[in-house]
Amino acid sequence: MELKYQPKDFKSELEVKWCPGCGDHAILAAVQKALPTVAAEQNLGHERFVFVSGIGCSSRFPYYMNTFGFHSIHGRAAAIASGVKVANPDLSVWEVTGDGDALAIGGNHFIHAVRRNVDINILLFNNEIYGLTKGQYSPTSKLGKITKTSPFGTVEKPFLPGELVMGARGTFFARSIDAELALTQKCLEEAARHEGASVVEILQNCVIFNDKVHNDFADKSVRADRTIVLEDGQPMIFGKDRNKGLVQAGNQLAVVTIGENGITEADILVHNAGEPNPIVHTMLATMQYPEFPIALGVIRNVVDGAYDVRVRDQVEEVRQKATIHSVQELLEAGETWTVE
Repeated sequence: MELKYQPKDFKSELEVKWCPGCGDHAILAAVQKALPTVAAEQNLGHERFVFVSGIGCSSRFPYYMNTFGFHSIHGRAAAIASGVKVANPDLSVWEVTGDGDALAIGGNHFIHAVRRNVDINILLFNNEIYGLTKGQYSPTSKLGKITKTSPFGTVEKPFLPGELVMGARGTFFARSIDAELALTQKCLEEAARHEGASVVEILQNCVIFNDKVHNDFADKSVRADRTIVLEDGQPMIFGKDRNKGLVQAGNQLAVVTIGENGITEADILVHNAGEPNPIVHTMLATMQYPEFPIALGVIRNVVDGAYDVRVRDQVEEVRQKATIHSVQELLEAGETWTVE
């Protein structure tokens, strides 16, 4: 039977209680737009979607989805989502988390879910602040950021989520901006198609405690010149006039202008999201404005076998070879005796 859902089918009846203007509203809309495509492509009934969250503003997400959901505890969403997927591989499992929830108290769970390549989809909302607890610096806050817990500026260097994913041997990493609904939807659909742990970092705005944090490159007036949307198999070209591109200069990337110094489109790097070697993907994921454009879209998408599939195959292999098939047989196996 062909399944045809609409975005409204994934909207719960609960009132959405994020601040007006919060980027989470746009992300919620993108997810609800993406799920009908996911359901149709994978023949998934409505009951086979599960959303798991931790603690934070983003973690209210399951309440607003008309799916199964689990609002878990601080930092533990990846562990619970992993358990759900391994216990029932037929489910489409989505983890919703923030830069504080995932990368501070939940950092260990995050990197090991990625390393194991558990087939879950991790949505990492990154607003570079603790919003729910009223404005403390987070693991992604920029060096020198003044917050309630760093009144003279934080002295810590931040995590770059993409770099962390690559370091944990991740197989899928994408990035979008909350205001880019179509791009976010596309990244989510690609994440759902990926077999293994997919991480989609969404640069999100907290209008109360870190307003306009991404505006240097995310504001609509400058976005075309300061971001690059990567497409597999296509040259890495960007800019309002589509005249800028990325080339590899030695072991570094460099920004060039097409038409200057003999540069042609043929000189521009072609994106290969499926390249197993993560070196170029890491360079793309860690590009920072103003030296480079911020990379958006699917940066890495490599096939490498999902954890839950390997577990299921191993259990079946052991079962086929086993000589003991019940607890009673186990109790009676080997050298036994009767006590009278």
